[in-house]
Amino acid sequence: MKFNLIKRNLKKELNSWWVVSIVGAVVILLPILFIFTTIFQEPNENWFHIREFLLKNYVMNTIVLVVLTGLFTAILGVSLAWLVSAYDFPLKRFFRWGLLLPLTIPTFIAAYTYRTMLDYTGIIQSTLRNEFDFQINPELLTVTGIKGAVFIFTLFLFPYVYMITRAFLESQSSLYIENARLLGQKPVIIFFKVVLPLARPAIVGGTILVIYEVIGDYGVTSLLGIHTISTAIFQTWFGMYDVNSAMRLAAWLMVAIVGLFFLERLIRQRRRYNVNSKSRPLVPIKLKGFAGITAFLYCGVVFLLGFLIPFIQLIAWAELTFYKVWDASFLILIYQTFYVAVIATLLIIVLSVIVANVNRSHSKFSFLLSKIVTSGYSIPGPIIAIGVLAIFISIDQWLAPVYSSMGLGEAPLILSLSLLMLIVGYFIRFMSTGYNAIEAGFEKVGTKYAEASKLLGHGTTKTFIKVDFPLIKGAFISGFILTFVEICKELPLALLLRPFNFETLATKTYQYANDEQIHEASISSLLIIGISILSVIIIQGIGKKVK
Repeated sequence: MKFNLIKRNLKKELNSWWVVSIVGAVVILLPILFIFTTIFQEPNENWFHIREFLLKNYVMNTIVLVVLTGLFTAILGVSLAWLVSAYDFPLKRFFRWGLLLPLTIPTFIAAYTYRTMLDYTGIIQSTLRNEFDFQINPELLTVTGIKGAVFIFTLFLFPYVYMITRAFLESQSSLYIENARLLGQKPVIIFFKVVLPLARPAIVGGTILVIYEVIGDYGVTSLLGIHTISTAIFQTWFGMYDVNSAMRLAAWLMVAIVGLFFLERLIRQRRRYNVNSKSRPLVPIKLKGFAGITAFLYCGVVFLLGFLIPFIQLIAWAELTFYKVWDASFLILIYQTFYVAVIATLLIIVLSVIVANVNRSHSKFSFLLSKIVTSGYSIPGPIIAIGVLAIFISIDQWLAPVYSSMGLGEAPLILSLSLLMLIVGYFIRFMSTGYNAIEAGFEKVGTKYAEASKLLGHGTTKTFIKVDFPLIKGAFISGFILTFVEICKELPLALLLRPFNFETLATKTYQYANDEQIHEASISSLLIIGISILSVIIIQGIGKKVK
């Protein structure tokens, strides 16, 4: 009798976790599906104008950016990952994590920093002219157009490829590489014949992340004057005041992204990559003399260009404008950024815990739920923003009679002008960041402790609090920090969904840069970078404690 009562209580509590998971998946999926419906609606005159005169240019620029950035980030990230994993050279231990730091500088901050530094009146060309009497063609250094965007994207997004590829090479490739070495193969042959085929899933995975970032970018492309589909969404929304055409652009961009996803799956469907869980770490070869110096210089130049030089330049600009910018209004800006980021992050982590725990049942439906809730990261911010806005406007229209009975007017936009819309946008976009960290924590601890707790009569919630949470605390903290940082750095969603007169560090930085107030933008830029660097340090410390 008592056993049946325990079984009923467990089933009832587990059902509540399932309900929350399904509701979360619906919230994430609904704006995406709503966007797709615009493809089947009757287009207006603005859409015909965009399609006839502008769309071809938008699409071509987007494709060129994606192809060039994907190629160069793959080359840079894979070569650095191979160098750091397979060889030992001066300051290798520093570069191993130091080459991740370019990712702490948002690309739009890097764009305005390099654009100003390398401009005709910037510090580089001015120093060459005034100190060395050397005149250089300004066009060679100017960071503008597609050339400048590819330079910025490559230099500050390559850590995605580097990080994933390095982790794979260090943990899974040692047996094959060492066998090739024993057979007397040269390093170049080993790299092209062994490393590249083995690491292809990691390389493709990292490059796909880069491509998603490029497709969804607005800051770099708008600052450098490039017309892409993402900038077209903004221009259609704010320039033409045509939400329907902006949604149609977002829908076709979404179709392209889904097509890219299935193309990548189709290419890999007949390939098999066996993972050796018992593989020992790769033993690096010590580089001496010229080879060691060359490896050091290669990593050093990338680190200087990708992090140290722009970081020092921002500090120099911050000294010029600190007392002008740092006032009570700036403290309010920091508070607003942290306030909305903490709320959105807490919601993401709570749902991540619920869905990840439900997915431990390994059912097909729970697996589908996990894929739905993590789908937002592969969707560009402008698309999510359009979908969220459309849903909230529809809800306001549906609630119009209620608003009217409350004396708020005939058709006011209550929810559509609230902070809730921005929080929902963050929730959809960065759900996968928190979920992946939590899921990794659950996978490490397994299910035996949770199953033992449930056999003793404890419910799902109590089991999580008493058993699971202490075991996955590191993953919980890592997921919270990573999600919080991503939200603080996010620009397109904040620009599109923030309430009137509500600013974040990212939007204020962009506005300063867009208004050519470059020095004033440095303080908020450094705060964003500082938050990102602190997160790297904390997560590195957590990783060492776990080991």
